Amino acid sequence: MRTLIRDVRLFDGHRVVPRADVLLDGPLIAEPGGRWDVEVDGRGRTLLPGLVDGHTHVFDGSLAAALAAGVTTELDMFCLPGNLARQRALAASRDDVADLRSAGLLATAPGGHPSQLLAAVGDEHGDAAHEFETVADVAAARAFVAARAAEGVDYLKVVVDDGAVHGADLPVLAPDVVAALVDEAHRRDLRVIAHAITAEEVGIAVDAGVDGLAHVWCDDGGDLARRVAERGVFVISTLAYFEAVSGSSAGLDRTARGSFEHALRAARELHEAGATIVAGTDANPWAPVHGTALHRELLLLTEAGLAPLEALVAATSTPADRFGLTDRGRVEPGLRADVLLVDGDPTTDIAAVAAVVDVWRRGVRLHRS
Repeated sequence: MRTLIRDVRLFDGHRVVPRADVLLDGPLIAEPGGRWDVEVDGRGRTLLPGLVDGHTHVFDGSLAAALAAGVTTELDMFCLPGNLARQRALAASRDDVADLRSAGLLATAPGGHPSQLLAAVGDEHGDAAHEFETVADVAAARAFVAARAAEGVDYLKVVVDDGAVHGADLPVLAPDVVAALVDEAHRRDLRVIAHAITAEEVGIAVDAGVDGLAHVWCDDGGDLARRVAERGVFVISTLAYFEAVSGSSAGLDRTARGSFEHALRAARELHEAGATIVAGTDANPWAPVHGTALHRELLLLTEAGLAPLEALVAATSTPADRFGLTDRGRVEPGLRADVLLVDGDPTTDIAAVAAVVDVWRRGVRLHRS
């Protein structure tokens, strides 16, 4: 199937082309020319790369919900083996769901976060609570990374979280264990993403040499944003997550100075310091929800000081670059035909990204009905 999208405003992942014709030739983007089977009127609309959510947790139905909102790729940050096998098979075999990359099992201390959450997830989603492998010491760290590499994970996630921000007291990985995890992952060419949500925890992760942070921090970071920027560490924003939990019974413990306002300030400080920001939501089975939460995330990023165009870059070409997804994140000939068509101009009014008209994954148009 060859589809021509004519006379459309194009955001190609980096810049805006006021008027363009874009040809989808089967699963790839091609140079316009020759014959086509379907023509789509792009007047008054904007075509952009399929969105990439830089932090999610996938369950049954997640990938379909994501694609309907224009999120063509989800980057999962923790998934139990049975569920991951099911979601990978779905993403590989169908084009009416988003594509998937995953960390598989995350590295945490015995009894550490998110052990306390798994029973509820299992009960509600049909998977029995799972006693997953944890990391007690440096030797265990190296074995853990070797096992994940053998399983074919796309990157490694490491948890540095003592639970205090959520009013809990949880075991946490020692700094030397975090460093061993990072060293072994890098030796195996795996990127390392750290879950750390206080300034102190982020400092431990950055000192260990992680590539990215799974969240902004939600307390007072001092000059941490400058330090993160100087180290070249990218940060996945997850402002929609902090907003969602700030009003919930399982939310942030303000006695520990954790708050949505601090998270928003951290995003602003990171942007001002020149740090690389990746748009991500921490979408999960409850809140925020898959797909539409990324629309909210982009709006919150503009509230943190990013221009609409910068926010769109954070949800397209930047996550593709930082996660090594060389075949997507931009609208260019030869790349995957993962594209999103919206009414209006989200490069000047970010809210327009939610006005989804059409989504194509590998050149297959989603039947939105």
